Amino acid sequence: MHDIIIIGAGIAGMTAAVYARRAGRSVLLIEKESIGGQITLSHRVENYPGHEAISGLDLADKLIQQVLGLGAELEVDEVKSVSREDGVFRVECGFSTFTSKALIAATGLKHRRLEAAEGYTGGGVSYCAVCDGAFYRGRDVAVVGGGNTAVSEALYLADICRTVYLIHRRSGYRADRAELDRLFAKPNIVRLENCTVDGINGGDELEGLKLLSTVDGSSKELEVAGLFVALGHIPQNELFASLAELDESGFFTADETCATNTPGFFTAGDCRRKKVRQLTTAASDGAVAGLAAAEFVDGL
Repeated sequence: MHDIIIIGAGIAGMTAAVYARRAGRSVLLIEKESIGGQITLSHRVENYPGHEAISGLDLADKLIQQVLGLGAELEVDEVKSVSREDGVFRVECGFSTFTSKALIAATGLKHRRLEAAEGYTGGGVSYCAVCDGAFYRGRDVAVVGGGNTAVSEALYLADICRTVYLIHRRSGYRADRAELDRLFAKPNIVRLENCTVDGINGGDELEGLKLLSTVDGSSKELEVAGLFVALGHIPQNELFASLAELDESGFFTADETCATNTPGFFTAGDCRRKKVRQLTTAASDGAVAGLAAAEFVDGL
């Protein structure tokens, strides 16, 4: 049995492992896909303290080496089920079953993908304006989406890009009134309503978009240097629905303490309900959850 099992080896999960190991607890880190999570899709990270510029892959590699160097164990497998009985957490994976005294879920988010843009992530298509917007300074870009995320992305990009095209399949937006007022006041945001992105023009790098009207089925092309997809996020918390409280969107309701309503069960990173989702806030959650889990184990 391990003291702490951490599910998810993104920035939050790996930071939790660092702090839990430094607190002297035995740690098992389980990851089903890529070490580092979503950040590995970014070719250049410029907003992580201590690194003027670093690729997402390099950042993840440095962190996992630190985690392993501290003595944490790593299991690459998919978690199939999680349960708790008599104060012990049981994590069943595809190939093995593990138990622990405390559990940290750092499962992150999945961006709602844009099928027409598959294959261009990192090649002109981004899912984070704060992360990658600076690379398009002074150029024309597009944002696809119609909710708060899309409007916020468009407003952010409008301050650094020449023209921002906001593409939405309807004419109405699912965003706050204050945000919409700011949107309508921006002269360099062009709203392209009642249309969708039907394809990408370009070779290895995006050069433009193919747009399709949702009204009459007509098509047109739009020349842009980048496309920011803001169709929302999907939390990956279904496995824990019977263990911890989730909100209406599927996010853990844990607050800044990172503790769920189940004793010994903590969460960290983008999978919990929060306003700001950045590398730095993921690392902060990981530190809090790692220390809280270690303190819980000590209390046993």
